Amino acid sequence: MSGSQAVALVCPYDLNVPGGVQGQVVMMALELARRGRRVLVASPGGRPTELEGARVEHLAAGQTRTVAANGSAAPVSFDLLAAHKVAGMLRSSDVGVIHLHEPLAPVVGWPALLVQRHGLVGTFHRSGVDRTYRLAGAGLGWLARRLDVAVAVAPAAAETAHEVIGLSPEVLFNGIDLVAYAAAVPWPTSGPTCLFLGRDEARKGRDVLLAASQLLEAGTTLWVCGEPPAGWREPRRSRVEFLGVISEEEKRQRLRGSDVLVAPALGGESFGMVLLEGLAAGASVVASDIDGYRQALGGAGILVEPGDPAALAAGITSALSFPRSDAPAPRANEFSIRSLVDRYEELYVEASDRARRRK
Repeated sequence: MSGSQAVALVCPYDLNVPGGVQGQVVMMALELARRGRRVLVASPGGRPTELEGARVEHLAAGQTRTVAANGSAAPVSFDLLAAHKVAGMLRSSDVGVIHLHEPLAPVVGWPALLVQRHGLVGTFHRSGVDRTYRLAGAGLGWLARRLDVAVAVAPAAAETAHEVIGLSPEVLFNGIDLVAYAAAVPWPTSGPTCLFLGRDEARKGRDVLLAASQLLEAGTTLWVCGEPPAGWREPRRSRVEFLGVISEEEKRQRLRGSDVLVAPALGGESFGMVLLEGLAAGASVVASDIDGYRQALGGAGILVEPGDPAALAAGITSALSFPRSDAPAPRANEFSIRSLVDRYEELYVEASDRARRRK
């Protein structure tokens, strides 16, 4: 694949809705554009604000609907007509490789997998198999097996893809834009401050953190994404500030301002990208002791029993005793988006070569 050929990144989720997959797609698009490539991004919904001003073309692939998936709420589109339109635009373009994230997720990427003139790369983010995903694999596995190159973001995601589709993906880490974190201006604080960035979903463990807030030392502030739950009562000693939905820029500023990032998820996390973002911002990290988080931290944070408010509060108290650093933790430096895209560029060449041999 020559450096002049365009790359198309296909995301099944609305890029204007915060999420791990969406964040990776946006960061990859920006990094590829910085390298002088023409980049197209296809996703449901409108053009993401993070791409405003960047030399990245957005292809709208239908209106967004929110559906329950893997214990989360997925902002996807079921507009096959729009998906076919996007595939037709890619077919007639100078795209050398189509890179599909979560290839089995409805429905943007499905017609694109039928475009045989391009190299096809697929990245699997999901960890865990439920009945719906197993049925999707049974019905669409043949389509996913058309990929020239398969990648997974963590061993758990690779195991899921192998179990459901029979693929053996290469495991690559998710990436962090370290430059963006270094440039972020820390959000002002007035004392020890912790940040929770997960969505208000049961598996993200926000309720566990809110219960733990009752046990924290006086003067501690918790920044919590989302809205207060019904009947919420402020803890007696600590203070909880609900942030609603925040932008990527505010997220980086809040991470740079906080002392501790708290990630109390109960499960279903293939890789703890948010933990690495905390380390990149110089914060300490307290997280549930689950596979994806354990792999991401690599010993660089505090792990606690999932679903245990007392254990979470003890972990936060311990982390707040550490001095805060303005520099990214060494662990975060291992996960640069630049290094990730370096490897993907090699895989793009491999996929493009395989596509040429098909002709």
